[in-house]
Amino acid sequence: MIQTLFGSVEQEPGLLERLKAGVQKTRAGLVGRLEETLTGRKQIDPELLEELEFTLIGADIGVKTTAEILDRIRERVDRKLVDDASELRGLIREHLLEILQAAERMPARVEEPPAVVLAVGVNGSGKTTTIGKLAHRYRADNRSVLLCAADTFRAAAIEQLQIWGERTGTEVIRQKPGADPSAVLFDALQAARSRRIDYVIVDTAGRLQTKANLMAELEKMSRTAARVVPSAPHEVLLVMDATTGQNGLEQARRFTETSGVTGIVLTKLDGTAKGGVVIAIARELSLPIRYVGVGEKIDDLLPFDPEKFIESLFAQ
Repeated sequence: MIQTLFGSVEQEPGLLERLKAGVQKTRAGLVGRLEETLTGRKQIDPELLEELEFTLIGADIGVKTTAEILDRIRERVDRKLVDDASELRGLIREHLLEILQAAERMPARVEEPPAVVLAVGVNGSGKTTTIGKLAHRYRADNRSVLLCAADTFRAAAIEQLQIWGERTGTEVIRQKPGADPSAVLFDALQAARSRRIDYVIVDTAGRLQTKANLMAELEKMSRTAARVVPSAPHEVLLVMDATTGQNGLEQARRFTETSGVTGIVLTKLDGTAKGGVVIAIARELSLPIRYVGVGEKIDDLLPFDPEKFIESLFAQ
């Protein structure tokens, strides 16, 4: 089952196979290199552990997570619970799954629509495209959707969202370029309430996490949402480009501090060997991954499932 803001829906068929295709580069960079390191080795010695460290950090698992894994291996070796290098693959898999499961959080349950979803992130992360794909997913679940063009500063941002609205058959609430984003959001939420729309997905201006005035604008938008729809926004999704690897972690930290991020959408996962950043995000920020982007097609935004993600990496 997949958890949504309106409860559970059936997990789509073929999710595992699509994930496998999407993580091919990460699988090669992480699991493929793990297998190269462990094949034919029996003794767990300092040289082997150093090679494992290099492999894990190289796959963007993160320094803290890598240290935890190596400490766990050493502890089990000392207690004679493991004495063969061939057992380490399963031990690493187990630890990575534990990290992802520990970061899982159920999305807020919305009893009275609209559910308000804010999409935030830096320019170039794939935010507007993700919004279009998310609208497609919600509509496929027989939910009504309204898009809010609150990115009023970037050239052609409104037009780009309008194109996605046309592709998905979704109305876009918009104003003139340069309008106050909170005013656009207010109009969208009023329209959604009057029409009993299920979801309002809000496109916000791409911003660097270091720009205090733009981050303050996000806080203002959240306050505006709460005035119109109590408890809104129900989700604040940080859209991150998987190809940025560890550099994305600092983005996530700052956005979480200022805009109350509730989940991550990791885009362009199919284009990088650094998909291990999924683990680093979960471990260091305790944020759940909600969706992953594995391609350019409209249905290439997949719900994230920790067990299936790890299985897609380690499956024989």
